[in-house]
This record gives sequence, C-alpha cells and structure tokens, in this order.
Amino acid sequence: MKEVVMLEEENGVVDPRLQAIKAAIRVVPHFPKPGIMFNDITTMLLRPKVFKDAVEIFVDRYRDMSISAVAGVEARGFIFGPPIALALGAKFIPLRKPKKLPGEVISESYVLEYGTDSLEMHVGAVQPGERVIIIDDLVATGGTLCAAINLLERVGADVVECACLIGLPKFKGGCWLNGKPVYVLVDCRQ
Repeated sequence: MKEVVMLEEENGVVDPRLQAIKAAIRVVPHFPKPGIMFNDITTMLLRPKVFKDAVEIFVDRYRDMSISAVAGVEARGFIFGPPIALALGAKFIPLRKPKKLPGEVISESYVLEYGTDSLEMHVGAVQPGERVIIIDDLVATGGTLCAAINLLERVGADVVECACLIGLPKFKGGCWLNGKPVYVLVDCRQ
C-alpha cells in the first residue's frame, strides 16, 4: 500500500526548493474563522521562481506516467493545474462548485464540517480509461479530494494520484484517499 508522500525531506536532505516554497506560504491566523491558521499561497504566487519550482516538481513526478488529464479542484487547483497539464501535454479539467459550468454536468456531493457541497464537471470532459491526476492546493480532511476521485471514477477515469502543495501534519504519516495515494510537497505551516 502506497502512502502519502511528502517531499520535504528525502534521505535526511531537505530540498532547498521545498524550503523556499514553505517559506513563501503566509500563515493568516484566525481566518476565515477563529482557530484556523490559514495557509495563504498567494504570497508564493508573487515569487515567480518559487511558483515555477512548485509546478516543475509536480511535472517531474508525472512526466513519465502517461497522464491524459489534470483535474483541478476549484479554485486554487485552477492555479496549479493548467501549467502542469500544459507541461505534460495533457488536457485540463476544471472541477467546479455547483452552477458555475454551462452545459450538461455531472456532480458529486460531499459532507463538510457544517453541511454539504458539490463538485461538478462537464459531461464528456474525460473518457473511460484516461489517466488523471487531481490537483489542489491543500489537503486537510480529504473530503473534497474524495469527492473529486468519486466524480472522475464514475465516468471511468483511472485516477492515478492526488497532488497537493500543502498537507496537514496528519497526512505526513501516510494515507490513501478512496484507495488513491496523495502526494504532498510541504506540510502545513502553523
């Protein structure tokens, strides 16, 4: 069983690109509500070299995996997904919140801490057997990524892996979400 992979340290050596990525993420206390330590990636986006390094790390991982599509979770998955897809020669599939996509959609609901939400994608965006990676900025509980996996698998996609820039410490020990490995670049800053 493959576990969550965190690149922060390999063989006792810390990759300086990952140190720069982690340092570029701003922590905003008590946002959006008291007790939350929000990891803000927008400060990393202001540093082109660091942003490019993050994209290149993902591209290097998936380059030889015959990926046909990159599915990005709204909204921050839309930041990382398209440049990764272009570099891999793959299509980009936006996974959106309800009522944001025109035309016929397929949706998957999931439970939040206080209620439910859904992800939607266009019918026909992915074909059966296509190899897909799912990109988001952060994995906290895994609920959104599980919904994305379910949505893509319902139409026959082969979800290879979920990839996130940031993961909460509980993901550091390793886990799968819906039977799929999660690849995380850095742990959450506190």
